[in-house]
Amino acid sequence: MWLPCWPAPLNTEIDRVRVDVLTLFPDAFRGPLDVSMIARARAQGLLDLHLHDIREYAADRHRTVDDYPFGGGQGMVMKVDVLDQALMEVQALEATAGTVIYLSPQGRLLDDSLVRQLSREPRLILVSGRYEGVDERFLEHCVDLEVSIGDYVLTGGELPAMVLIDAVTRHIPGALGDEQSPEEESFAGGLLEHPQYTRPAEYRGWQVPDVLLSGHHANIEKWKQEQRLARTRLRRPDLFERYREGE
Repeated sequence: MWLPCWPAPLNTEIDRVRVDVLTLFPDAFRGPLDVSMIARARAQGLLDLHLHDIREYAADRHRTVDDYPFGGGQGMVMKVDVLDQALMEVQALEATAGTVIYLSPQGRLLDDSLVRQLSREPRLILVSGRYEGVDERFLEHCVDLEVSIGDYVLTGGELPAMVLIDAVTRHIPGALGDEQSPEEESFAGGLLEHPQYTRPAEYRGWQVPDVLLSGHHANIEKWKQEQRLARTRLRRPDLFERYREGE
């Protein structure tokens, strides 16, 4: 069931997010989610991440998770009974059932607005599909939201799940250390981020804008806003038009 708008009121007091990932390849997540900001968030208890191998919930001795599609066609389809059993058992691990998300190129685009909404949910359950997809009955009866990271097809839902986890974690209070950081990045307030500079102030004749060296905070903030507007208008006119319409 794809939902065009958010299904329930958001909890704005969230200081910890539990994420359960249902996947055929849990090892794919080990490495990318064990370093940098995500590793720190996990160590601090801000991100409670759990990986679940879908094959462990198959009933037969071969641990079959897919079968040929009814009506013919290429490829294999992930089985509704296995997925449903996996989801029910994972949901039962905690009192909060969680928002169930299926990563799919047919889903709602993962943008800044959706990321911020998801970061306020106490529990997310991400389902990573493979092969030709999953039985439609699982989507109709078990999934709250389908999410896409772009208009292209990947081998499976593992990489999109990692993208979603990374993006959401940045908005958990305390995950970045500097609470203002998410508000100054691209897409915050509907605009792209302003240009960034650091030492040396001059290199090969390439100069840092004088205003950034002036120490005049009001002028610096004005310059940053002007740059955000100009950069968004030039690089993402679609975002700029939406920003203007919302003013």
